[in-house]
Amino acid sequence: MPFGTALAMSATEFSPGLVIQRLSPPLTLSHFKAIAFDMDSTLINIECIDEIADAVGKKAEVAAITEAAMRGEITDFKDSLRRRVALLNGVPAEALQAVYDQRLKLNPGAPELINAAKAAGLQTLLVSGGFTFFADRVRDRLGMHEAHANTLEIVGGLLTGRVLGDIVDGEAKKQHLLALCTRIGCTPAQSIAVGDGANDLPMMGVSGLSVAYHAKPKVRELAMVAINDGGLNRVLELFK
Repeated sequence: MPFGTALAMSATEFSPGLVIQRLSPPLTLSHFKAIAFDMDSTLINIECIDEIADAVGKKAEVAAITEAAMRGEITDFKDSLRRRVALLNGVPAEALQAVYDQRLKLNPGAPELINAAKAAGLQTLLVSGGFTFFADRVRDRLGMHEAHANTLEIVGGLLTGRVLGDIVDGEAKKQHLLALCTRIGCTPAQSIAVGDGANDLPMMGVSGLSVAYHAKPKVRELAMVAINDGGLNRVLELFK
């Protein structure tokens, strides 16, 4: 059945806090060949851009735009990101390291799920509308295969309020997942996509298994699996 065509009322609670629709467990993890993750509020506990903004007293302003974008109320993610990044003009680059060291934590179950996926032979992909400073470190920390995110421009030790190169939005996330499938010789149906916000829906829509993690209502409604309580590794309950 095409992504999102089932009504939310068809969803069933597989176990407390784990809701499924359009699938019949148990599944086989090794049937899948790739798994893609969003980063902010999915693999990690924070929205990095909101925490960077806190360094200059603009967290509330930036967080309001982030929330609207993740809920799908702002449909142009690229524009919303540019607006938020512009508010970071003049932030010292050291603030990035401080956010990583002091505020960023892996979400529960992230290492367990990624280790299980790798053990089953899956390629692991991090695709983020956030920033390479964090995505590259999270990739390495979790032993993931690759990461794609946005690059903040830094001049003279200060953020300029601009992003370098093409912005990774929902469409780019989808394209990175499709490109990975092409490289490793699998179909998109043999991929898993995990996210929490509206800009994760395009990659979730082409994957064979879509997983919403403590997600926005629209994402929970459309995903095949919604983890509403507990860690990321709860998706493993669906596999034999």
